Amino acid sequence: MKGKEHFKQFSRRYVQLMAAVLYNCNVKGFAEGKIWKGNSKGMCVPGLNCYSCPGAIASCPLGSLQSALISSKYKFPYYILGTILLMGLFLGRFICGFLCPFGLIQELLDKIPTPKIKKSNVTRGLSWIKYALLLIFAILIPVSYSAPGFCKYICPAGTLEAGIPLTIMQEKLRPMLGFIFSWKIFMLVSIVVLCIFAYRGFCRFICPLGAIYSFFQPISFLGIQVDEKKCTHCNACVRSCKMDVKRVCDRECIQCGECIKHCPEDAIHFGVRKLDRKKRILQIVVFALAVVIIIIGLNNNGFNDVKNKAIRLCYECIGIG
Repeated sequence: MKGKEHFKQFSRRYVQLMAAVLYNCNVKGFAEGKIWKGNSKGMCVPGLNCYSCPGAIASCPLGSLQSALISSKYKFPYYILGTILLMGLFLGRFICGFLCPFGLIQELLDKIPTPKIKKSNVTRGLSWIKYALLLIFAILIPVSYSAPGFCKYICPAGTLEAGIPLTIMQEKLRPMLGFIFSWKIFMLVSIVVLCIFAYRGFCRFICPLGAIYSFFQPISFLGIQVDEKKCTHCNACVRSCKMDVKRVCDRECIQCGECIKHCPEDAIHFGVRKLDRKKRILQIVVFALAVVIIIIGLNNNGFNDVKNKAIRLCYECIGIG
């Protein structure tokens, strides 16, 4: 089946919506203002989704990573690192394009009719900011200061999905609100405004989880691939893409398939990628490594570590403290 016909078979928007609903299907939590405390909280969903959201039935990989790094001086975070390795290896930034609820929110915000910031060398340069935020807020601050830096100071998903609904529904939380909550509301509003004027601005410039998954783009099993025999290098794919890509499936590509619809030669396809021998070997090595460290993590109670953090209210996610 040709790439264009394949993408007509299903809507990416429906997949995004289904992912958001499945991640947050604890309807009772929204009604009662309480978070889910079941065993599924020991598993991570692929996309950015706050585990203190009343509807969340599983954990956020970025939040779980920061929590594990806080405890890394006592226990190496085998389980969560292996989980992220496995998700990145199989899906890469397909997760950003299809399986991230906050990605869906950003795309809906982009529908608001306003002048848009067009991609350029400047926006391409700004896309490196997320790597600095990954290093500083998601790694160094948790390790050095025992605080989930990104969750506490930046994450808009935590404010939108947990902070606002929980403080509305739980009166006992309101007296604890202070500067951090106000700061996170400011960050949320700023990011919303950014995403209205710049397509997926949070994803492109800020999100550390997208930065992590971008490292797996060269070797991910699933994704976009160009048939070099058909490609005429007309660059229609890059011109049509709203992300800061230089070529199909580079670090900024979110595998959305927009390029497939614009390719005049039908040279771009979506599916299991055909890679050269060196990359296939690297795939095998990373897969084996991920499986081994997940098993080690499970034997070291990693599943319960993730669960026990996620079934308690994350005050940093909410904006308390």
